[in-house]
Amino acid sequence: MADSKKIILFDGVCNLCNGAIQFVIKRDKKDVFRYAALQSDIGEQLIREHQIDTSKVDSIILIEPGMAYYVKSDAALEIANEFGGLWKALQVFKWIPKSFRNIIYDFVAKNRYKWFGRKDQCMIPTPELQAKFLG
Repeated sequence: MADSKKIILFDGVCNLCNGAIQFVIKRDKKDVFRYAALQSDIGEQLIREHQIDTSKVDSIILIEPGMAYYVKSDAALEIANEFGGLWKALQVFKWIPKSFRNIIYDFVAKNRYKWFGRKDQCMIPTPELQAKFLG
């Protein structure tokens, strides 16, 4: 695993999460991120290593190896910040208390299967994208 890459853990069976990962891949021009499903062996290993309680967080987690990890709205804002350009303007949402941001995040996360559906298995990346996925 490349220690210099930030790792996005995502719900591999969630259509919304898979769409979000495709969105990130298209905008990751500096090749900052690597990806792993929460349900994968590497995802489970990283969750254990960082002692992340997946009963409280089960959608997107951003890990900066050797530094920190971010969950919920903080993870989404940190990811968007890496896109550069106008995406950095989203940092204005950090002025909103995290507890309020996460109420909205949790509402969407709680309803994501009902609204967007789910897959029977984790996303299988195309051969071109395979190197960006861990495990």
